Amino acid sequence: MSTEPFACYLVEKDEDGTVRAGMTRRPLAALPEGEVLIRVQWSSLNFKDGLAATGQPGVAKKYPHVPGIDAAGTVAESSHADFQAGQSVIVTGYDLGAGQWGGWSEYIRVPAEWVIPLPDGLTLESAMHYGTAGFTAAMSVQAIVDHGIEPAGGKIVVTGATGGVGCIAVMLLAQLGYQVIAVTGKESMHAQLKEFGATDVVGRDEILDDSSRPLLSARWAGAVDCVGGDMLTSILRATDLRGCVTCCGLVAGPKLNMTVFPFILRGAVLVGIDSGWYPRDLRLKLWEKLGGAWRLDKLADFTETVPLADIEPSVQKILRGEVAGRTLVSVE
Repeated sequence: MSTEPFACYLVEKDEDGTVRAGMTRRPLAALPEGEVLIRVQWSSLNFKDGLAATGQPGVAKKYPHVPGIDAAGTVAESSHADFQAGQSVIVTGYDLGAGQWGGWSEYIRVPAEWVIPLPDGLTLESAMHYGTAGFTAAMSVQAIVDHGIEPAGGKIVVTGATGGVGCIAVMLLAQLGYQVIAVTGKESMHAQLKEFGATDVVGRDEILDDSSRPLLSARWAGAVDCVGGDMLTSILRATDLRGCVTCCGLVAGPKLNMTVFPFILRGAVLVGIDSGWYPRDLRLKLWEKLGGAWRLDKLADFTETVPLADIEPSVQKILRGEVAGRTLVSVE
């Protein structure tokens, strides 16, 4: 293992709030403690990374900080019996790229509990086609399946469908045979969403209902909501008997302005999706599915690859909502 300083994308923040970010080098001693040192080859770009890379509050707990909530690479050193030097591994979720320096770096050091052996059926590169976004989508789809909703049971609506979570949710649901209604405010993306597998694509206005009615006509057997706010409220009020709605985002707001009627009169359920601290045993099983029965072989067609040194334009694009699909980050 090299003892030379490693390259990373470092974000610094002065006391007056001035943010400086870019490539630099740091000694391995700067990394946090952990049983496993990983040489990173691939990471990805998520909205959360964009916030961290520009010093916006709510992600990084302290500065200086290295963004990157995803990482895939090989073990460089390990003091844990489950991992050996040279082994291919991935890390998504937990505190990576938030409370702890993340994957936009040649090296990360993390607790062994965070590390997942590379699943059969995936390469380090293809695992990052999924990353946290794909894993969140898979968790959402798994919740709908676990609730007993079958493809013949009705339509599944996916909001924020052009984002990382939304597009993979559309693909997974379509591959499993569900009727998927994709929701987007981007008319230019309708054809792309049909390629993802959506049965139909609609605008936000066709879903949002600002009336005071506690229940709307039942339209959805289930939903993967990536935006929250009034969109989630409208979907819940239009969910059919014993429907399942998953929630993993809040770009439209964190509040729900609604009654309990969808839950006590229709038996609908709202499932919160927290990919960060998903139990390890379930995490292993779901990654196994993503490398096997749920593998999306065409996901690479909807993934853009950028070198870490050239990440800044992509950061600005994702913050402006201009990124569709996934963005892979080459760290090597």
